Amino acid sequence: MYENYYGLNSKPFQLTPDPSFFFASKWHKRAMSYLQYGLSQAEGFIVITGDIGTGKTTIANSLLDAMEAGIVAAQIVTPKLTPDELVKMVASKFEIPVKGSTKSDILGDLELFLTQLHQQGKRALLLVDEAQNLPLETIEELRMLSNYQKNGKPLLQSFLLGQEELQPILRAPNMEQFRQRIVASCHLSPLTENECQAYIEYRLHHAGYSGNTLFSSDAYSKIFVFTRGVPRKINTLMDRILLYGFLEELETFDEDAVEAVVKEVADEMFLPENKVPEEPAPEQAPSDAQHAAPAPASGEAKPDGLKDVTYYKAMLTELTDALDDAISHKIKLTRYIDKLLKKKYRTYVRLKSDD
Repeated sequence: MYENYYGLNSKPFQLTPDPSFFFASKWHKRAMSYLQYGLSQAEGFIVITGDIGTGKTTIANSLLDAMEAGIVAAQIVTPKLTPDELVKMVASKFEIPVKGSTKSDILGDLELFLTQLHQQGKRALLLVDEAQNLPLETIEELRMLSNYQKNGKPLLQSFLLGQEELQPILRAPNMEQFRQRIVASCHLSPLTENECQAYIEYRLHHAGYSGNTLFSSDAYSKIFVFTRGVPRKINTLMDRILLYGFLEELETFDEDAVEAVVKEVADEMFLPENKVPEEPAPEQAPSDAQHAAPAPASGEAKPDGLKDVTYYKAMLTELTDALDDAISHKIKLTRYIDKLLKKKYRTYVRLKSDD
């Protein structure tokens, strides 16, 4: 609707991941480099994690879009699959018939398929999206699939993309064998304020915009505050801003124009007023150590209103104390009943002897 008004040849902020609009921020570029490195190694697992809307699927689609001819790729988006269901889904994605077949039959057909690819000078790649939904035993099944080898080279390589919840799953004690096969991992963070502006301008120009600067610096700041630099939220808000601009016949956008759209979007998202993001502290570029860290440190603030680790530790301590009290009470009650039964038994024995 607004494309012609702003001289665009396509929608720059659609929600559906489009590899042609891939914006390489520092951490998105690093994640893509890890994926490409993993491809070059032709073995092991690559793990990419990130919060909702940070661009994991876009990275996966960009990788598939640029895939070389010798790689046969399949992509699955996982609900909570059992190991058997995973095997069936993987086989189906590689167009291997599964109807009426046992798991053993499917595994045999899958191995034959992978071997034939190897003989043709090709190899298979599996991209598992939303991998945080997989149970531990299903992830272990993925590891078992990676055991298919020919002449010392694996026949199937897998990339896992998932939300932050995937990290503690992979840190579980019984996942040591899987962890040893991870050749690289990366966590996607939201865009910084500067990257947020660069992201918007990149997508506008990629969609054909060639006019003057559309947004004031205050308008960009307002967009960043509301979206927190999450690409999907930026897309949602920007689509509405451009529609608003078309309806109001705006040539440029200042802070007030953006604020008007922010209020509309916040209402439609059913966000209470006290949940609308406030102005953040002055921007600081995240260090490599922060992104490389496997989990937030104790006491570090969590996004989206989650409590910090100290809070949950305190709650866990209170729960443990309550359970200890309950167990102690049950032990005392059991001892009392035991004494009562012994007393009654002695009385019964004495009465029987008197008879």
